[in-house]
Amino acid sequence: MVTEKLPAMESAGKDGGSGDEMDAKPTRLDRFSIFPKRKKNGQDQQPEASSQYRIVTPTFQYDMDYKKLGKCIIVNNKNFARETGMGVRNGTDKDAGDLQECFRNVGFDVTVYNDLRCDEMEEKLAASENHSDAACFACILLSHGEEGLIYGTDKAMAIKDLTSLFRGDKCQSLVGKPKLFFIQACRGSEFDDGIQTDSGASDDALEMDANPRYKIPVEADFLYAYSTVPGYYSWRNPGKGSWFVQSLCSVLNKHAKDLEILQILTMVNYRVARNYESQSDDPRYSEKKQVPCVVSMLTKELYFGSLGDMGQ
Repeated sequence: MVTEKLPAMESAGKDGGSGDEMDAKPTRLDRFSIFPKRKKNGQDQQPEASSQYRIVTPTFQYDMDYKKLGKCIIVNNKNFARETGMGVRNGTDKDAGDLQECFRNVGFDVTVYNDLRCDEMEEKLAASENHSDAACFACILLSHGEEGLIYGTDKAMAIKDLTSLFRGDKCQSLVGKPKLFFIQACRGSEFDDGIQTDSGASDDALEMDANPRYKIPVEADFLYAYSTVPGYYSWRNPGKGSWFVQSLCSVLNKHAKDLEILQILTMVNYRVARNYESQSDDPRYSEKKQVPCVVSMLTKELYFGSLGDMGQ
């Protein structure tokens, strides 16, 4: 059985500076220049040097001008049946609490469910209300896992059994809208030993969407943000929470309203990859690294602020 955190494992973030530093050439200092300028007070804010930007019409961005941003369901599995062989996930309650506060601040209607069996996880997700008045949907799974699998308190189930509930052919009210899944779980039993680099010091800073005249792939508009890449362990500190979740909350708290979702998750990747390294008295588990993995089927850019809020 694969566990997310082996006994005697401890993790810690490396201390760094208070601001981000770039190793890019001077001509690439504006690393976000390929993204469109936001709107302020309903007026287009044109860049001073238009040659550095690609101009994107509002229709290339998901329409967030709905009654509410959407629902966020957090499944926080900490305790598992003995027959699963899975240990208690100490530190996950801090993750769940920080995520609840963070996603509420972003604008989501957040519901937390603790210690769900597989059938209960499926039931809670399938029972989510109609999303017609919502701009998007988010689900966060905190549990043990293996590649392609997530654990309920009783056994493992395919992650796709949960995510498929929101496909375009099964959830009409989310057709053409972003469906976001954040998954804190192991995806295997390999360790990432990392490799030494001299590339720089690490820092601690971290419209109608669906036109009925067109078909949309049923798998479109999904985004999966995994805590680690396929085949690898995902690290969690019993006192401080998991590397991935804590980095996600930190970046969202600072940039949720002004950066596009893939920019946000790229910054999360950077933070986890550069600022964390496992520490343990057992050398087998010490000095290990981790990098999250983003799989996107989004078809537009996603900002959590409505189009009218751009630039504010």
